[in-house]
Amino acid sequence: MEKIKTRPFDPARYLETEEDMAVYLTAALQEDDPALVGVVLGDIIRAYGMTQVAKLTGLSRTSLYKAFSADGNPSMGTVLKVIHALGISLSAARVPEAPAVSKTARKKPPKRVPASVPARATV
Repeated sequence: MEKIKTRPFDPARYLETEEDMAVYLTAALQEDDPALVGVVLGDIIRAYGMTQVAKLTGLSRTSLYKAFSADGNPSMGTVLKVIHALGISLSAARVPEAPAVSKTARKKPPKRVPASVPARATV
């Protein structure tokens, strides 16, 4: 019997369109796992072209590989540069299942006294 040659699965090989990339990233964001989102962005960067994304972001290819690897921890600034370069838009929406924050649970900011008002001494 002949041995079957296999290679590791690489999602980047299957991300052929911008729609594929958007669906893949959306699924990762729904998992609520920052490490997964980083890896998925790395897959998308490789599918798009590491050199091209490096040029568009002004970041080196090496820093992109490191930041978006399984052990990477990209800064929010790096993530924003990459998604902007890829033409991706992120938006926020309230999660329907999330409990609403009651008005009494919201913290009010402390009142500030203008610098021109002298402090009162208590006797």
